[in-house]
Formats: sequence, C-alpha cells, structure tokens
Amino acid sequence: MTEFNESKWAKAEFSQEYIENSDIYIVERRRLLEILRSFYNHFINNKPKINILDLGCGDGIITHELLKVNNSMSTTLIDGSENMLNKARKRLNGFNHTHFIKASFQEIIDKNLIQGNFDFVVSSLAIHHLTMDEKKALFRSIYSHLDTDGYFLNIDVVLAPTEALERWYLLLWKEWIDERKTFLKIEGNYFNEIIQKYKDPVNDKPDLLDTQIGALKYIGFKDVDCFYKYGIFTMYGGKK
Repeated sequence: MTEFNESKWAKAEFSQEYIENSDIYIVERRRLLEILRSFYNHFINNKPKINILDLGCGDGIITHELLKVNNSMSTTLIDGSENMLNKARKRLNGFNHTHFIKASFQEIIDKNLIQGNFDFVVSSLAIHHLTMDEKKALFRSIYSHLDTDGYFLNIDVVLAPTEALERWYLLLWKEWIDERKTFLKIEGNYFNEIIQKYKDPVNDKPDLLDTQIGALKYIGFKDVDCFYKYGIFTMYGGKK
C-alpha cells in the first residue's frame, strides 16, 4: 500500500483540480448521486436515529447529498488529507452532529480507528487505492462496525475482466469526457490523460468487481450486489 502522504491525493493542487472537474472525470456522477439518495431513502431512512460513516470523504459531497435527505442524522467523515477535511467542514458548515477524523485507510486497518457502530457506511472513489488484501481487511472492519441490518455501499472504479472489455470501457469513458468537454465548450486534450492512469501501480489498484463482491459475501454480508455499472464505474455493496 502506498503511504497516503506519498500519494498524489496528499498534494493540494491535485486534489483541488480533481474536485473542480469531477463532473467531467466521473461518468454519470450526478446519476450516481441520485442512486445513492434513492438507496438511502429505500433502505436506511426509516430508522429513528441514524449514524453514517463516510470513508475517504474528500470534500464531503457524499455526506452532503445524504444530509439533503435527512439533516438530523449523525455523520462521521474520515479522510487522510487535512486539506480535504477542511473543504468538507466548509461544505457541511451549519449541519449539526458532524464529526471529522483525519486518518488514512492504512491507519483505519492497522489501528482499528473506527469507533462505534453505524447504520450506513459509504465510500466513493477511494477504496480502489488499496490492494485486494487491504480491501478485504477494510471490508471486515466495516462489517464489524455495522449495526444489524446496516448497509455498506461503495462507489468506485473496478478492473475489467478482459483486455477487450477494458478497451471498450476506456473508450466509453473517453466518450463521456469528450461529451462533457463539448457541452462545457472546453477545447484541447485536457482530462484525457486520466484515462490511462486508472491502473497507476503507485496510486490506483482496481480489482475485479466479482472478486470484491465475493469478498463481501465471504465476510458475511447479505443482499450483496452490483447496484450500478457503466464501464469501469460501479456501485456495489451489501447488508449485515
């Protein structure tokens, strides 16, 4: 595992540029957020007191989307970047019951930093930085901190099962970026370089969707499934 402080995400310029252009980089990002809110409404929002954990929270957009649905929930946001946590604090200013913890996935796994139990654990485009063994360790930690009938949901990129499919998936991604650039009247080859970096051996370690779903089932999660998929972009999870 790359130490967080050595990764590109520890660099403020990189993380800021990514945030500013997320709707270009991330395929159907707004639809993903709509599906997230639908999932929350259908499976979580009927409980009297709700505790949410956001892992690798970035600027807090995932928690913010959930708070739009229910602003009475208690939320805990964890990220390895103090810069990102400051952006999350700013975004969530005015909401009560929000807690922020600076910790990398390494620290979460090695030091068991998660305290208490949660009704919903969510992560977005963060867990793919871990090796499969580290993903399994994180999944076990998540499972142990979910209340009975609590849910885990992960929005992330995954490895294509064959080279032929990968070529097509990356083409789909390029077409999405080009469509957004046309819509926003952006010229030049900006943003296309990220497509070739999704398997960057230093920072990015996507694994097969089937492998990750199998790991959740082995750990004990129920109702495990892929809830959305568009090329390498996916949403999957399960229930304790």
